[in-house]
Amino acid sequence: MNKDLPSYFHLHLVSDSTGETLTTISKAAAVHYSQARPIEHVHPLVRTERQIARVLQEIESAPGIVLYTIVNRELAEQLERRCKALQLPCIAVLDPIMKVFESYLGAPKSMTIGGQHVLDADYFGRIDALNFAMLHDDGQLPEDLDQADIIILGVSRTSKTPTSIYLANRGFKTANVPIVAGLPLPERLLQPTSAFVVGLVASPERIAQVRRNRVMTMADKDLDDYVDRERIAEEVAYSRRLCNEHGWPLIDVTRRSIEETAAAILKLYSDRQAEAQAAGRNGDGKSEGGSVDGSGRSERKSGRPPGATEAP
Repeated sequence: MNKDLPSYFHLHLVSDSTGETLTTISKAAAVHYSQARPIEHVHPLVRTERQIARVLQEIESAPGIVLYTIVNRELAEQLERRCKALQLPCIAVLDPIMKVFESYLGAPKSMTIGGQHVLDADYFGRIDALNFAMLHDDGQLPEDLDQADIIILGVSRTSKTPTSIYLANRGFKTANVPIVAGLPLPERLLQPTSAFVVGLVASPERIAQVRRNRVMTMADKDLDDYVDRERIAEEVAYSRRLCNEHGWPLIDVTRRSIEETAAAILKLYSDRQAEAQAAGRNGDGKSEGGSVDGSGRSERKSGRPPGATEAP
């Protein structure tokens, strides 16, 4: 293996749409080469000869890896020819996937620019979900909780709000409710609901660290209890007991990114939907909770008495 790796490299992302697909794919690949930092050059909405000419000039001035998603074959060929002349790698990232689709489905692809961004029912559903998440952040409008697809519970600084927004961007109406020792939960939450309720917990050390960073940006410095580790440990224990009492699944977010937390929630949500469908076929409307630990394992409750301890 070459030990003289560069400290950085140029990465050109050329798209006839927003470039989000390329950005996601490139980050997933670049993370495996942490010793070399990518300098991203994002070129979105490249759809004309003039625009591709400008992109080629930038590639020549900062040579590097070129990834692209361009439907127009003539523009794509111009890009490939110039990169070949410059001896630069140039990859149409979706082509291998599209070939598999064509082979399996036995049908050619339709040439659609930015097809994933059309203003269809799914798009407006995501907008509605985002509006819902913003209106129902941090326990607001508790009387509307039954309209949610997912309700997230947790003590302060367990990533409830960013996780709610991420799920909303996936099209799920998500509300989040804080758990505060000594304060009752919204009455609507304790009544039968069609929403999927899930609790988020983290280690006291992690929560204390995040809260200390938060306090540094706040004018009110008299918040010793807010960042006290023992007090936080009591909050977390109370949160666990509360979720256990109600059979709500728990997810430990100590070492999870927002995306990983959302994926774990959606896995439990999907499992619950499947259970509900199966119960409906069997004439049994019961569904059970579970928990997910920090490594992503899912544990389902099976005949355990109320109040049984869940895995962290």
